[in-house]
Amino acid sequence: MAASPWSLDAFVGLILWDYPEIILALASSFFLMFLNRRRSSAWPINWPFIGMLPAIVVNFPGLHDYIAHLHRHVSCTEMFRGPWFLGADLLLTCDPDNVNHIFNANFVNYPKGDQFREVFDILGHGLFNVDGDSWKFQRKIANTLLGYRNFRTYAIGATREKAEKALIPLLLHKSECGEPMELQEIFTRLAFDVTCLTAFGDDPGSLSLQLPDISFSTALDDAWEALFFRHTVPKSWWKMMKWINVGTEKKMANARKVIDQNISQRISQKRQEINAKISKADLLASYMEVAEGVKDKVEDTDKFLRDNVLFLMIAGRDAFSISLSWFFFLLHNNPKVKTKILQELRLFRSSENKSTTFSAEELSGMVYLHGAVCETLRIFPPVAFEEKTALKEDVLPSGAKVAAGQRVVVSLYAMARVEAVWGKDCMEFKPERWITEEGKVRHVPAYKFMAFNCGPRICLGKDLGLMQIKTVAAAVLWNFEVEVLDAARVEPKNSAMLRMKNGMMVTIKKRTHSIE
Repeated sequence: MAASPWSLDAFVGLILWDYPEIILALASSFFLMFLNRRRSSAWPINWPFIGMLPAIVVNFPGLHDYIAHLHRHVSCTEMFRGPWFLGADLLLTCDPDNVNHIFNANFVNYPKGDQFREVFDILGHGLFNVDGDSWKFQRKIANTLLGYRNFRTYAIGATREKAEKALIPLLLHKSECGEPMELQEIFTRLAFDVTCLTAFGDDPGSLSLQLPDISFSTALDDAWEALFFRHTVPKSWWKMMKWINVGTEKKMANARKVIDQNISQRISQKRQEINAKISKADLLASYMEVAEGVKDKVEDTDKFLRDNVLFLMIAGRDAFSISLSWFFFLLHNNPKVKTKILQELRLFRSSENKSTTFSAEELSGMVYLHGAVCETLRIFPPVAFEEKTALKEDVLPSGAKVAAGQRVVVSLYAMARVEAVWGKDCMEFKPERWITEEGKVRHVPAYKFMAFNCGPRICLGKDLGLMQIKTVAAAVLWNFEVEVLDAARVEPKNSAMLRMKNGMMVTIKKRTHSIE
């Protein structure tokens, strides 16, 4: 679902209109902008009072690429200084050794922290936000529920069925009509329906031919946009915006109302189903069963359910749809890779088998497809950055000193674009880097390939998520030729999740199965 793109004029106008107390600081920033442009290959100037704010303002429309540029040409680890007295200094890094230290070796010293929870307040006190004993408690529950074989079978089956009975018919209709379509929106709708099925046991039908408006899904997009903006400005700024209810904070407030209302309705509906002894293998039903047994450890059962189901909804919907969108963008730009995947698909499809989708067993044997999906996640990780806060002073393997209370931001997007990490061909789309000489899947340490996080907080749904992506990718590629229109307009959006800023318009044609 394409959202309105940010422009520099809109960003500046918002700040000047709503924050007169900082007009002088920003005026100085704009006066000094040209100097930052001239120093584009160097770390930003740390100006008195305003810090490195001018660099953020100038490069805000393409902030992910700007941070990657700094890491690639200056250093993999540097301190980014915010305006004085606002506590906005960030230690930026994309060094795998530092990542391993922060997320694994010295995990206890780098929790999410109170500042993180304040920024991501919409996620409440669910698994994503909490630390310590609460995190251990909720992690254990999630690990048990996501690990159930019945649930995994149900989730993969729901994905395949949705692809076969909704996605493929919709794409076939579009191909017969010859109508261009925005593919990121289609994948978002697919992922939303599948995630609702797995989370609530209910299909909202957002992928029907009519493509109805789904307020819940739109609210999730608005929330992510606001969360990203909170990371780019001092806390006092977005706090003021929240107080007077303007800009992205107004979007956030409205989104939260829609999200809370929807989940509350789902919880009530699920209780009715349970009382009526209607059995489903969805996560909400499982969480409600668990909640009954841990009432002594949960202050508010409905809030516990809301926070955890919302996190799983977001993790499922966004990572799924974002990965699929970038996968087909990269295939469009790399036709040789597409041909190799088609050849592999053909090996697993006999002439007697007329199914439009592939089974989990078939997909498990497709090494090259797996490599292409991992390579997509490397270049365009669904979560563009991770953030931690140091409890105590520390020294990273790179030699950088970390003060107590220091916020550390790891750019996954930048890590993929640094030669020191991935080699001189780091910018190339090469599924081969994930395959050994023996033709098996190559293991890459999680602290180097951070698409699923690493260390104790590594994603519990990694294998399930990969299978869902491969299920849909193989089905679309086997049945259709996808041609991206105006690929030059496809770029990352300024969001906490790495969606496409302008979407991705494509044309769809029914595939004849001749190897290209």
